[in-house]
Amino acid sequence: MTVVKSTIPESARQVTGDALQSTLVDLLGLSLIGKQAHWNIVGPRFRSVHLQLDEVVAAARSFADTVAERSVALGMPADGRPETIASAFTLPGPKDGWVRDGDVVQVMVETLEAAVGRLRERIEATEKADPVTQDLLITITAELEKQRWMFDAENWPEED
Repeated sequence: MTVVKSTIPESARQVTGDALQSTLVDLLGLSLIGKQAHWNIVGPRFRSVHLQLDEVVAAARSFADTVAERSVALGMPADGRPETIASAFTLPGPKDGWVRDGDVVQVMVETLEAAVGRLRERIEATEKADPVTQDLLITITAELEKQRWMFDAENWPEED
């Protein structure tokens, strides 16, 4: 079988491959969490949160494709199989069934915060191994931080 040759040294390829695969799992899982919440949200903020969830899902899916293609370009097959995501995904998610809008907002803040924390670790790990991948991870982090901020802004209490 012919494999794609890597343009980076083997030691850097391992570090980069691990960072990309973990990021792929997080992004695919995040897109599933976003859709689960999108389908089952209820409450007075339904519409605005429902639409924002679509933004998160679209970003996660787009970045997942970019991450997987980066991995393959470096000679490492991407693994986005359902069983891989199910066994490796560890970010928080919503409960099953109907979910109140405030609970959706809170779980998205927590999930995005956890994803950003993990991405920041991978940014550090890929600094020397592969600055191109590090740049991709920085871009993803910036978008997920923006989405986290937008959900967190929904948590502000009403003025008395």
